[in-house]
Amino acid sequence: MNWTRIAAILGFLAVALGAFGAHALKATLIANQTEAIWETAARYHLIHAVVLLFLGQRGGQALNRAGYCFLAGIVIFSGSLYLLSVTGIKILGAITPLGGLCLLTGWILIFLNTKKV
Repeated sequence: MNWTRIAAILGFLAVALGAFGAHALKATLIANQTEAIWETAARYHLIHAVVLLFLGQRGGQALNRAGYCFLAGIVIFSGSLYLLSVTGIKILGAITPLGGLCLLTGWILIFLNTKKV
């Protein structure tokens, strides 16, 4: 998997969605009282896109697994929060922790697969 290219796409989307939420969706997010939820989604999205950029530079089979965890985490964690923010469908919040678990697993895989200094 080319994590550098995926990171570039995800980073672009994180910035675009952050701006979209701050401007075009502002009234909706205020009405739904979900501005903070949207901001959390965008923040975690961008942070983990940057981590994928790092993985693209480091490579390796073990870190590749972490990349898949981060990709799934971004889609599930941030994706469910984005949808919850605009739709107000509270059940979407039930899926969010699964995405968080994917993100945590990615961090654990990085820890387990890096050499001690």
